[in-house]
Amino acid sequence: MFSKDSKPGALAPTATATPEPQRQGIRSPTQSIISRDLKIKGDLICNGDIQIDGAVEGDVQSRSITIGEGADIRGTITGDNIRVCGSVNGQIKGNSVVLAKTAKVIGDVIHQTLSVEPGASFEGRCSRSGSSQSGDRVTVVKDPPVAGSGAAPSAPATP
Repeated sequence: MFSKDSKPGALAPTATATPEPQRQGIRSPTQSIISRDLKIKGDLICNGDIQIDGAVEGDVQSRSITIGEGADIRGTITGDNIRVCGSVNGQIKGNSVVLAKTAKVIGDVIHQTLSVEPGASFEGRCSRSGSSQSGDRVTVVKDPPVAGSGAAPSAPATP
């Protein structure tokens, strides 16, 4: 039944092999996904990355948050990196906030950096976090006034 001879080509277990649970601590956390057909009423708190493609009625808090094109969020979103491609009705608080061209946001954005792609819909105030100034109302104009139309040119934005 047992013999000292091993079959040719068989590998003996080694003591240096690292079990899977120990390697997981080295990897970055996996992404949590809320699929398109899932609707949640309540708050979501995640330590890693989260992608929301469904509907959430409640606050979302995570390190990195992606709001997919079909997503509908009604609540406050808080995280380090936030990318919005879907619909948000509520406040967004993040270090880096990106409103993609498919984003529809109604609410205030508090940020360190804010990027609004052409085509995004944003109605609300934005303010730099840690700033003592109150937020400025943002109006996105697609086409600048034509020269000679009587409209005064706008002043360049200041950081």
